[in-house]
Formats: sequence, C-alpha cells, structure tokens
Amino acid sequence: DKFLFMLGLARKAGSVIIGTELVTKNLASGKIKLVIYTQNSSANTEKKVTDKCRFYGVECVKTAHDSDTISHAVGKSGSVCVLGITNESFSTQLKSLILNI
Repeated sequence: DKFLFMLGLARKAGSVIIGTELVTKNLASGKIKLVIYTQNSSANTEKKVTDKCRFYGVECVKTAHDSDTISHAVGKSGSVCVLGITNESFSTQLKSLILNI
C-alpha cells in the first residue's frame, strides 16, 4: 500500500507527530500541515480533532485504515488514531493517496 509506505517514510524523516494530545497541542504552532485520523477513531476523538483543525485552518482527513495498521506503519506499539504531518510535501502526497486524486 503506497499510503502506508509513504507514512512510514514520513515517520523516518521526522515529519509525523503521533497521538491526539500532541497533535492538538501542536496545531496552534502552525507546524502541522495535515491531520490524519483513522476510520476506527472514537466519535469524541474525531470531533475534538476536526474542531481543532477547523479552528486553526488545518486540513483534516479520515483514512480507511484502522489504528492497528497505522501503528504498524509508523512503528509504534499500541493503537495510533491521530497523526499530524509537518512536512508540506509529505502532507500533499498523503492527502492525494487518501483521497485517490
């Protein structure tokens, strides 16, 4: 899967912030260019993230992958539901892969 490969590459490049709390805290700084959340995120997490993204003017997209698959792609144990992408180039590529553009 190209999306998972690109996500792993972005993680190795240091362009991924992992976790709901870290992502929401870093949105205000303007570092995050794209927020990705998983299809099995809780309704509360989804609302929190989308509201913050809307407030700070950051694009937010939902991936069809679940948290276990995303966790594996970024090399984290446990479940990862929310990711912040800090690199403009990675964010553009990942968004186009999610939206199949």
